[in-house]
Amino acid sequence: MGAENVFIPQQARLWLAPVGTTAPDGPAPTMPDGWYDVGLFTPDSYNWKTDPKFEETRAHQSNYAVRRWQTEDAATIEVNLLEWTLSSFRAVYGGGTIEKVTPSGGGAAYYKFTPPSIGGRTEVAACIELADGTRKLRRMVPRAQQVEGVEQSFEKTSASTLPLRMSVLGGDIGAPYYDMMNGEWAAFAPPTTPPPTP
Repeated sequence: MGAENVFIPQQARLWLAPVGTTAPDGPAPTMPDGWYDVGLFTPDSYNWKTDPKFEETRAHQSNYAVRRWQTEDAATIEVNLLEWTLSSFRAVYGGGTIEKVTPSGGGAAYYKFTPPSIGGRTEVAACIELADGTRKLRRMVPRAQQVEGVEQSFEKTSASTLPLRMSVLGGDIGAPYYDMMNGEWAAFAPPTTPPPTP
């Protein structure tokens, strides 16, 4: 144990894909077809958060709960995108359509982006990719959805970012998310002997 187990995510990427796209087979191989890199984002905005919910039973004889059990779980991905692209807008708004419009009175054509209507948000698969030297991690999320409002600021002295906030979705098959670490991360090697019996 020591400094070799301290992780500093010097490189980070976020990949998105349609739900059901083949996941990478490990933390290092090239991402399979169908995945796209969301692009540049601010260095201090990449966050992962879990939010479990619990119920508890209390007894008159104790100032502490005598039993607590988990009733729900939740997880979110947060990142502030720097690049304004169609893919970024669709990710941040949970979908949407784009069309090229030619003004009826003449003039230059323009693009019209329309956010999704109620009930029209799309689910995506996500891959959080982190690296610290030779140590690499990929957190796979088979299903996620953008579920928050979009709040932007347009300041003259700084780049305007696109706030991507995605909520992890569960299902009846497989884990809602899982991590893959490469062999350089020796501290995660499974134990060769079973733990001692208490």
